[in-house]
Amino acid sequence: MAGRISQSFIDELLTRVDIVDIVDARVPLTRAGGGEFKARCPFHDEKTPSFTVSQRKQFYHCFGCGAHGTAIGFLMQYSHMDFPEAVENLAALAGVEVQRESGGRGVIGGGNGDGEAVKARQNLYDAIDEAGKFFRDMLRKHPQAGEAIDYLKGRGLSGQTVANFGIGYAPDGYDNLRSALGGTEEKKQCLITAGLLKKNESGKVYDRFRRRVMFPIVDYRGRVVAFGGRIIGDGKPKYLNSPETAVFSKGAELYGLHRARSKGALQKSRRCLVVEGYMDVVSLAEHGIPNAVATLGTATTDRHLARLFRVVDEVVFCFDGDRAGRAAAWKALQVCLPLLKDAQSASFLLLTGGDDPDTVVRKAGAGEMQKRIAAAKPLPAFLLQHLRESVDLNQLDGPARLAELARPLVARMGQEVLQQVVSDRLAALAGLSAVEMARSLGVGRRTLQRAGAGTVSPGAGTAPPDSGIAPAGAKLSPVARAISMLVQQPALAQLVPADADLRAAGTPGAELLAELVEALRERPKLGTAALVERYRGTANFPHLEKLASWDHLLPDKFEPEFRGILKKLLKTWPRRREIDRLLAKNSADGLSPAEKERLKTLMKAAGKDKAAAGA
Repeated sequence: MAGRISQSFIDELLTRVDIVDIVDARVPLTRAGGGEFKARCPFHDEKTPSFTVSQRKQFYHCFGCGAHGTAIGFLMQYSHMDFPEAVENLAALAGVEVQRESGGRGVIGGGNGDGEAVKARQNLYDAIDEAGKFFRDMLRKHPQAGEAIDYLKGRGLSGQTVANFGIGYAPDGYDNLRSALGGTEEKKQCLITAGLLKKNESGKVYDRFRRRVMFPIVDYRGRVVAFGGRIIGDGKPKYLNSPETAVFSKGAELYGLHRARSKGALQKSRRCLVVEGYMDVVSLAEHGIPNAVATLGTATTDRHLARLFRVVDEVVFCFDGDRAGRAAAWKALQVCLPLLKDAQSASFLLLTGGDDPDTVVRKAGAGEMQKRIAAAKPLPAFLLQHLRESVDLNQLDGPARLAELARPLVARMGQEVLQQVVSDRLAALAGLSAVEMARSLGVGRRTLQRAGAGTVSPGAGTAPPDSGIAPAGAKLSPVARAISMLVQQPALAQLVPADADLRAAGTPGAELLAELVEALRERPKLGTAALVERYRGTANFPHLEKLASWDHLLPDKFEPEFRGILKKLLKTWPRRREIDRLLAKNSADGLSPAEKERLKTLMKAAGKDKAAAGA
């Protein structure tokens, strides 16, 4: 579905789910009293519990490693989901459909049209799941299933591996699936929409997959969303994939990713092998290499890699060494450049002699495959090799041509260290000084318009030094304390006078405090988690997360201190307004000596307040 997830939907969703249930389903919690629960932290090794979950705040915090966040943040950190995936997961648990801003849909539930769309998607999931059961059943019971079983045995697969991957069989014939599952016109149409049945020009409906070994394609939540079918014997096409549907996008899904992640293979190795075919993934798993995934007949996309780099630190692309394989590897390299962050890397393994991962492990064993993976060419070396092969450095304009080809690639790099390494290596290749090459490439003059930089990811960025909310060591400024108290106890917003203009105080952090108060006036029932989530993707978000779990060493009642800070802020309000008036008059008509002296006094007092706020 297109469109940004509605903020009001996120607010409402966080009132419908309980973070205690979300965490407890993954990390067993014990009651600690006062609406709080504890456990040993899932994000670092510890012997005594320092991980707490607050039911009142709907927030978790670890006093050992500092991990903290909302139910959404927990799923992102623990289950390596991205933000939309985490929201969709919580929405499914709450029994609601994710609401987006496009289409004029409501906060929860939507109108009749939306309800019909939700039902249609669920019907697709159900039809595809039933088809998966049908194909598995055919592999066990159909009279012709022997040819599929012989094929799988011939590829060295055990029955357990076949079962683990849910592999099935589509018998020869045009109406096996249609007869079994398409009993009504509605079900038949759903199977057509799912790409399992086809209708020809004369209106005849028939099975899309015939005489094929069937590989179910599973999404990040473990739902079967499509199929890939491998022909048995001769025939074209050799592999046939489901078409894209409302629940399946080739550019988003990776074959084997859910299994590799759910079984912990990726988290354990911190490395993922990206290969080209279903059989490569299955065969590697059969031989003890479970951390492989495959693209689905399409080039590697940024969505593929974004999902992988949330779980692993290294991606190894393993493609055929022919022209098509090298082109696919080069495309993958370009997609990687803006996505690689510190401590993340990509490598490239091009197999020659007609080999693929399946043939390597079957002929030479897993040890040989692991040896080749370890020898994969790192991204900088692969990039430099490609550029070197594209330019004749013996020509007079060779060095300039090399820099010209490299410039847009270097500009796309998300790692400054990688930029510098490539720049230095290119300088050595071209016979130029490091300074000359860096100048040619523009290294050191990064801008927000860097090619391929994309949008700011959730949680990126830091607050400006004078924001007034960034915790400095173990101290908070008075305004930061007020923000922290308000986030932890949103009811404090009721203490702020309706006519108070906190922004006018001009104190660092007052702008954010005013925003929070306004949000709570509009939606008084917002809790801690919902307030914090409103700032995901902004510079203030990581600091608000910290402030939400800040220990003020006070009783739960923050009211006296909050009132005190509020009083000081509102005291500066008239002064700020007078300063603004005098500055405006000075720009327009000039000030009298008395007014100049008054402005000087006011500015001095404002400076003292600003310094005190940062103390």
